[in-house]
Amino acid sequence: MKAAPVKAPTPTDARRHDLAAFLRSRRERISPDQVGLPLTGRRRTPGLRREEVAQLAAVGVTWYTWLEQGRDIQVSAQVLDAVSRALLLDPSERAHLFILAGTEDPAPVVECPTVTPSVRLVLEQMAPYPASVINTRYDVLAYNAQYTGIVGDLAAMPPEDRNLIWLAFTPSYFREALVDHETERDVMVARFRAGMADHSAEPAWKTLLARLLKASPDFAAAWQRHDVMRPSNGLKRFHVPGVGVLHCEYTNFWLGPRQGSRMIAYTPRDEQTRELMNRLPSTL
Repeated sequence: MKAAPVKAPTPTDARRHDLAAFLRSRRERISPDQVGLPLTGRRRTPGLRREEVAQLAAVGVTWYTWLEQGRDIQVSAQVLDAVSRALLLDPSERAHLFILAGTEDPAPVVECPTVTPSVRLVLEQMAPYPASVINTRYDVLAYNAQYTGIVGDLAAMPPEDRNLIWLAFTPSYFREALVDHETERDVMVARFRAGMADHSAEPAWKTLLARLLKASPDFAAAWQRHDVMRPSNGLKRFHVPGVGVLHCEYTNFWLGPRQGSRMIAYTPRDEQTRELMNRLPSTL
């Protein structure tokens, strides 16, 4: 007698699994006193109990347990909002929760895989400041000559390696040049996870995730924390051989009406960096 075929997991199954893990990770980081609950009894696990989250969100304990177990149940926006507030989620985490729970965006982001000639012209005109175009998966789609000074010779790399997360978690020029690479890598993983919620069924995303998990224990550890974060502007430092330490402010310029592919420009924070940027590569 033949055994019944094993049903392959669907993208929806995978998303519910991620939802369950995400909810547990957020629940376990909150202490009762943070939400005004008394600390009673011995706790086998850190953070809140499921029944406490249910109480704070004003939902049934059984229902919340099913949600955290990744069961196939219907979830309203009102309930998700209550759970979000109970778990003290920030805006990025709240958006991630809604995506994983299956509340679809009526106007989903469609990323364009190509870079137009006008965008390439803008990249060139950014000189002597490094600039690039990347997508939400952190693939480098286009760049100017100065950008190679902080990430290395991208043209010499295989196409699948022209990805900033891959370069940050594997031995590379970029990892060595990025002064605060340990902190910056955690931020990149959180943003990658937030972006993947909308693309978990896409082969390119799954392939990159599998490569990273296999290649880097540090990435695997960061991935298991289930942190999420939306892209934003900020500061970075690069130690460029033969040039010096660059103190940069980076700014995102979105190339569409929604967050998808974006141009990132690195501008100097001080006069010394402004002068040093003139020593970055000027030709590709």
